[in-house]
Amino acid sequence: MWNVTETTQMRTPPRRGGDKPRSPEYRLALDALRGLRQDLITDAFAYRPLPRMNMDGPITRRLPARLREYAVWTPHAVVAVLGLWAMALGTTDGRSDISVLSGLLALFPVLLTLVRPVGAFWVSMAATPVATTFYDDSYGDWPWTIGAFACHLTVMTVVALRTRPRVAVWMWVITAAYGFLVSSLLGAGRYANNGVPLLTASAMAFLAVTVIHIRRAAQREVTAQQTVTEHERSKRTLLEERTTIARELHDVVAHHMSVVAIQAEAAPYRVQNPPPELAQAFATIRENAVAALTELRRVLGVVRAEDYEAPEAPQPTLADLDALLTNVREAGLTVDKAVTGAVRELPQGIELSAYRIVQEALSNSLRHAPGAPARVEIGYVLGGLGLRIVNGPATGLVKPSPGAGHGITGMRERVTMLDGEMTAGETADGGYEVTVFLPVPTVIEDEA
Repeated sequence: MWNVTETTQMRTPPRRGGDKPRSPEYRLALDALRGLRQDLITDAFAYRPLPRMNMDGPITRRLPARLREYAVWTPHAVVAVLGLWAMALGTTDGRSDISVLSGLLALFPVLLTLVRPVGAFWVSMAATPVATTFYDDSYGDWPWTIGAFACHLTVMTVVALRTRPRVAVWMWVITAAYGFLVSSLLGAGRYANNGVPLLTASAMAFLAVTVIHIRRAAQREVTAQQTVTEHERSKRTLLEERTTIARELHDVVAHHMSVVAIQAEAAPYRVQNPPPELAQAFATIRENAVAALTELRRVLGVVRAEDYEAPEAPQPTLADLDALLTNVREAGLTVDKAVTGAVRELPQGIELSAYRIVQEALSNSLRHAPGAPARVEIGYVLGGLGLRIVNGPATGLVKPSPGAGHGITGMRERVTMLDGEMTAGETADGGYEVTVFLPVPTVIEDEA
C-alpha cells in the first residue's frame, strides 16, 4: 500500500508557484486544437486507397460472377463520375482560352479523394482561389466558382464518408471561415456570395453521411452481438448435450455397478468355508462398488437440472430401433433399414449412443428434407459398429423447417465420447449423409 501511494505521488507533476488551474473551457479548446492537428494536419497526405466494394449485400450477392468482378469498383466509378461532373462545370465558368485548365482544377481534387482523402480537401481549398483567377466575371459568383463549388462539395462529402464525423465538422468550419474572410475582404459588394448555399448543401450532405455512419456502426454492433450470441448458444447447447448424455449413461453405469455390488456380496455364500482372505476381498469389492455408485450419483446431481425427472422406462437400445422407424414413418418419412454383419449384443453405452444418433439423424431428415426418402444402415463389423443414415433432397412439396443446427453437435459429442469417428455432409444428389463408426474394445467382446 505504501509503494502504491509513493508511485502515485511520483507520477503527479508538481504545480509551479505561478501556475493556475485551467478552466474546463480552456481544456476543451486545447483538446479541439489537438483534434484539428491530428485529423487535418498530421499525416494529411497519407496514402489511404479507397477499398473495393463488399459483395455481401442483398443485391450484389445475386449478381453473376463475371459482373461481380467489375461491381467491386462501383465506389471508384461513382467518384470518377462526380469528378467529371465537376470538371464539366469548371470548364463553363472559366475564360474560353483556359477553360480546360479550370476544369482540371475541379477534377484533380475529386480524384485525389480515392487515395489521399484529407489531402484532397486541402488541395480543393488551395485550388479555389486559383480558380478565381480564371474566373469569367459575367457569372458573378463569389468566392467559389461553379466548378470550385461542385468540386469542394464533392470532396467534403467523399472525405466525410471515408473519415470520422469530427473531420467533417472541421472541414465545415474551415470552409465557413474561408468564405467569410474572402467575402469580407475582397468580394464585398462585387459579387453574389455563394458561401451560404455551399455551407447549407454541405451540412445536408454531412447529415446524410452521419446517418450512414450510425447505420454502419449499428450493423457492426449487431453483427458482433450476433456472433457472441451464437457462440454462447453453441456452448450452452454443447453443455446441455453433455448433461443429457451424462444423465442417460448414469442408468447404464449404475446398473453395472449395482450388479457388481450384489454379486460381490453374494459370492462368499456360494463357496463352502471360504478363506478369510477371499471373503475380505469380496467385501472390499462391494464397498468400492457402493462408494463408486454413491459418488456417481453425487456428481450427476451437480449437472442435473432441478426439474429433471429420471425416466421410468429403461434406456433404449438398437433392439428398439424398429419402433423408432415406425414412429417416423407415421410422421411421413419413408425410411428403410438394412443390417449387415453378425448381430450381437454390444455394451449398453454404445447401444444407447447408436440409437440416439439414428434418432437425431432421422429427426433432421424430417425437419430439413421433408418428403425425401431416408435409409438407415447398421453394420456389425470386427472391432465396432458402423452407422450410415442418408436422405435424399427435399421434394419441395413441404417447406423445410429452419432448425438451430445443433443436432450435428450432439451427435459429434456422443461419437467423441466413445472415441469414434463421424462425417456429415451433403451428397452428390443434394441429400445429406451421416456416417459413424463406434469402436468396441476387444476385451469387452471377449468377456461378452
